[in-house]
Amino acid sequence: MRNGMLHIIALKEQRGKSRYTSARLVTRHKKDFLYGRIEVKAKLPAGVGTWPAIWMLPTDWSYGGWPQSGEIDIMEHVGKDEGMVHFSVHTAAYNHIQGTQKTAQQKVSNATSDFHLYRVDWTPDYIKGFFDDREVFSFENDHKGDYNTWPFDKKFYLLLNIAIGGNWGGPDVDEHIFPAAMVIDYIKYYPFIGKSE
Repeated sequence: MRNGMLHIIALKEQRGKSRYTSARLVTRHKKDFLYGRIEVKAKLPAGVGTWPAIWMLPTDWSYGGWPQSGEIDIMEHVGKDEGMVHFSVHTAAYNHIQGTQKTAQQKVSNATSDFHLYRVDWTPDYIKGFFDDREVFSFENDHKGDYNTWPFDKKFYLLLNIAIGGNWGGPDVDEHIFPAAMVIDYIKYYPFIGKSE
């Protein structure tokens, strides 16, 4: 914490076989969610090789390993395409391995120098993504009762992290960007009020 804000920092330092270190904050079994609104006000790290994410994974993996039990990506940003921010969901039927993922991308001005609001609205009927309160993504439940298309009827938890390199953030990494930080002003959760199964 610095000036009342959370700083997730990636460093250039050797740790085992890794050339970089960072942190991943995880709410699993501390705060798990089933429906509602989550808002995260954040300033993203700059630089080629950075891959910050605000995302959600299933608490209990009830339908099996990834992607069967689902994934919700509230915000992903890769430094090699600065300012282009992504919102996605992954399921057994819709995922990037098959090239069928449900995703949206939007240019966010000054994403690495200013704070912006990244938000998900999640109900039994839909998942919607918002950047600065503007809807950029919508995925509807087809109500077929099939986890392959809608595994989002179970609890999920929140993750915040910065990856360095990787299969999307890399392969190139600018060695002059460190320390690279994602700064979180606040996280808010509003429970879903409505009829759910």
